[in-house]
Amino acid sequence: MKDKQTDTAIPAAVALKYDGERAPVIAATGTWELAEEIIRIAREHDVPLYENAELASILARLSLNEEISEELYRVIAEILAFAFHIRGRRPE
Repeated sequence: MKDKQTDTAIPAAVALKYDGERAPVIAATGTWELAEEIIRIAREHDVPLYENAELASILARLSLNEEISEELYRVIAEILAFAFHIRGRRPE
């Protein structure tokens, strides 16, 4: 029998910062109430949200201001391109 706690993902949120010159960096990360606050602030500032628990778990292992690893460049680039597109902008 499986333990119910292992079946339940911990709510997490990660915010990325991208200046167009270097790789995106971790701007904020948190679980539970802090994750909810990160999401609230993002919505308040019209920051597009992307929901992917597995990716959030990987990114949450990084430190604040740490650049994402090269292995994540493609997936993050696709997410950023979509975020720019829905806001009617293009990356510089």
